[in-house]
Amino acid sequence: MTRTSHAFFVGFVLLLLSLPLSAQQLKPVPPAKVALSSDRLQRLTDVLNGYVNDGKLSGAVALVVRHGKVAYMKAVGYRDIESRSPMTNDAIFRIASQSKALVSLGVMILQEEGKLLISDPVGKYIPQFDSTTVAVPKEGGGYNVVPAKRKITIRDLLTHTAGIGYGSGPAADKWKEAGIQGWYFADRDEPIASTVERMAALPMDAQPGEKFVYGYNTDILGVVIERASGKPLDVFLGEKVFKPLGMTDTYFYLPKEKASRLATVYSVDKNGPLTRAPDPGKMVGQGMYLDGPRKSFSGGAGILSTARDYATFLTMILNKGVHNGKRILSRKSVELMTVDHLRNIPYGDGAGFGLGFEVTDKLGDRGRLGSEGEFGWGGAYHSTYWVDPKEDLVVVYFTQLIPAGGIIDDHGKLRALVYQAIVD
Repeated sequence: MTRTSHAFFVGFVLLLLSLPLSAQQLKPVPPAKVALSSDRLQRLTDVLNGYVNDGKLSGAVALVVRHGKVAYMKAVGYRDIESRSPMTNDAIFRIASQSKALVSLGVMILQEEGKLLISDPVGKYIPQFDSTTVAVPKEGGGYNVVPAKRKITIRDLLTHTAGIGYGSGPAADKWKEAGIQGWYFADRDEPIASTVERMAALPMDAQPGEKFVYGYNTDILGVVIERASGKPLDVFLGEKVFKPLGMTDTYFYLPKEKASRLATVYSVDKNGPLTRAPDPGKMVGQGMYLDGPRKSFSGGAGILSTARDYATFLTMILNKGVHNGKRILSRKSVELMTVDHLRNIPYGDGAGFGLGFEVTDKLGDRGRLGSEGEFGWGGAYHSTYWVDPKEDLVVVYFTQLIPAGGIIDDHGKLRALVYQAIVD
């Protein structure tokens, strides 16, 4: 055993002993046990530490699961620079749009319980959406408001083809007037259902089913879940997803006793060093997930979690809906979630979108390391994840950097350095 391999082994033993019982469902193993090279994974550690040393990254947690075992879990840098608090593997992060996959899972669970169909019109659960409109830009400026050609369906929301953006489309003036723009909800002093009901009266960005428009789709799905289940979104996800999966550190709003584990948000641009986001602040700020009204459960961007919790969820999806011998979702539902649903709707090269996940269907067109059939997404705070079924691989990378300024290439390096470590 090389010195590096021995260090990895000792580290994993210490990690296992430090985790609560629920966390030990994803057990650490020496990387060689799952055909990953310890020496090659050290390259990833060195690169991540380099970003911290260069002042481009405050801290991060990277986790690699292969064949159902944790082969790599590394915290680098600081959870909070000003207090010199080191980043830890159990740090809690704002995962923003990584909330979307969890809520999409909730929708599929309800379909399996016979409480909805993804082909249902949204208006069946939120009557305000029974009749919607679309803003059509005019030559020379302005826009006309026309009726939607058809009703928006739950599947449209799951695939972001409902024509609903984040309030910055052709009718941005109307969305601004209504006070509904941007993805951040933690500071809102009203239930998410009230906000979503007001959205329905505003002109959408495109006709249903005609264009991929990334926006409030999953926040609307959260309200659909509440109406179909008869429970608040946080309660439903807690009962159906978080508790069954042992996701003991996943919440919409953080319990006060866990405040010391919440990673601090920073921003960076090409002209300066890392800057701490305002506290309490809004949008990118620190405090609202602790001290906010705790009323708006944003299914699109409101959840906080740990790398271990989120990897547990993804591993269940990779295992075709089974966690620790218990079925959470059927194999067929997982298959439907993780294939491209966009048909001829334009998207990125070599990729499409399923029911909550981006999916890779042509590796050469994508032009990056991975596999066809891979699925994943990311979050506004610069977190990312992907699942590669062909390699039996889950990768989770959490940090709190917004905006990232386009000057840090950690996502690309993460992908390259994970795949170069495979040795089978």
